[in-house]
Amino acid sequence: MSNTVREAPVGPGDAAVVGRLSTLDRFLPVWILLAMVAGLLLGRLVPGLDDALAAVEVGSVSLPIAVGLLVMMYPVLAKVRYDELGHVTADRRLLLTSVALNWLVGPALMFALAWLMLPDLPAYRTGLIVVGLARCIAMVLIWNDLACGDREAAAILVAVNALFQIVAFAALGWFYLEVLPGWLGLGDGSAAGGLDVSVWEIAGSVLVFLGIPLAAGFLTRALGERARGREWYETRLLPRIGPAALWGLLFTIVVLFALQGETITARPADVARIALPLLAYFALMWGGSMLLTRALGFDYQRATAVSFTAAGNNFELAIAVAIGVFGVASGQALAGVVGPLIEVPVLVGLVHVSLWARRFFTPAPGRTA
Repeated sequence: MSNTVREAPVGPGDAAVVGRLSTLDRFLPVWILLAMVAGLLLGRLVPGLDDALAAVEVGSVSLPIAVGLLVMMYPVLAKVRYDELGHVTADRRLLLTSVALNWLVGPALMFALAWLMLPDLPAYRTGLIVVGLARCIAMVLIWNDLACGDREAAAILVAVNALFQIVAFAALGWFYLEVLPGWLGLGDGSAAGGLDVSVWEIAGSVLVFLGIPLAAGFLTRALGERARGREWYETRLLPRIGPAALWGLLFTIVVLFALQGETITARPADVARIALPLLAYFALMWGGSMLLTRALGFDYQRATAVSFTAAGNNFELAIAVAIGVFGVASGQALAGVVGPLIEVPVLVGLVHVSLWARRFFTPAPGRTA
């Protein structure tokens, strides 16, 4: 973001979270709330806006959202020190913990919460299960950066999630929507319907939304450091391109909520029902991940990268899949849309909780937060 967080270790005088955020970033919750409200109002007040925004798509995602995501992710990936990635890939415990949380615990927890809290609403329940299968490969980089997490670790974990998403998404959808309900005596899954999702469509989405900004960030650092050195790159160039991440995030939120504003505001009771399991999911996944990583002896930076990666979801993919399989007016699609409505403010709040909680972790040797 705007230099995103001051590079300073935690000390006794760092009690206030806002004191550790840059001037631009400390009001992020306010800007996000305003962006959500602006998007909802635009969706309700401007006739035909949703159709216009959805007219052109990239990988089943609206072109304006695609542009916002690319702008949002590029500055964060330009901050990654790619020459230090070897330290992350060598940490098998980190990688295995993240894979287990993202691909075993996360989908299973969302499945359980959806069935427990929405037993009478199969369409919404299915939509939430789809959200739980779509692991985050975008906004988690923003939350991790704001919380002073390990940027290199987050980049690797996002890449691992992207690979698993390509290989496992459709198969896990079949398992959680059709097979597991039958095994547990909850039904044969026919009401939910399977996920007829092409592996190549998911691969294309990952290539666009992760591959392009990753390549741009890598080239920017490599060429910038080669031309002017690391000190100039990190103290002069990064602060200039950093704010683009915030503008990309806010633009994406405005467009996303404008696309679905009428749907959300027309069904407030349904939105509230869907919101409850989502709130429980984000709290349990993030809190449980932080407790687990602390018990395993992770330093704060890597614990934060693992926890936000585990708690976040790829709502762009979930919405695209729900619309493509079940239809734009389906309950499954509405559940996907409610995802970011809850996820964005909750994870912003967890950034603050994370910064407060790092006093309970051992700092990484030779690193600042």
